[in-house]
Amino acid sequence: MAKQDIAYTDGFDQFCSALTSGGSLLVSLDEDGRPNAMTIGWALLGFVWRAPICAVMVRPSRYTYQCMEATGDFTVNVPPSELADEVMFCGTKSGRDHDKFEECGFTAVPGQKVKSPSIDECVAVWECTIVQKNDVVPEAFIPEIVDGLYASGDFHRVYYGEIVASYADPERW
Repeated sequence: MAKQDIAYTDGFDQFCSALTSGGSLLVSLDEDGRPNAMTIGWALLGFVWRAPICAVMVRPSRYTYQCMEATGDFTVNVPPSELADEVMFCGTKSGRDHDKFEECGFTAVPGQKVKSPSIDECVAVWECTIVQKNDVVPEAFIPEIVDGLYASGDFHRVYYGEIVASYADPERW
């Protein structure tokens, strides 16, 4: 069944559950227009600047960072549990070295309102246009966060994406 439009807040519990139980898939395009998927476990969904916003964090060392900078948009895709192995692969392999869509058997679906595609096999999608990005400020963290999550010094860039479309498979969502 085709995915249907949902309010960006629909399925908030499922959105958060996916992040904490294996991750969701962030998709953007590289400079050559090839889709790249990266597993994310951290994201925010809310309302900022009079707009629905999804904020995601990407480290500069990641290939996805280059893709996000080149594309200016992204999609967040919530996978079903049966894609756990593919989600793990996308979180441990780099798009510099792998065509994750091909290797995972993902079907790229053109975005409705953004350049980046979604993943057909996922149950829900948020399409986002980057409206703000900033680097986290190491000095602003409490020491426990820096020591526990940034020991290597590879601090994230936060991408704030205005949610311009959201849709889900009603039979699986």
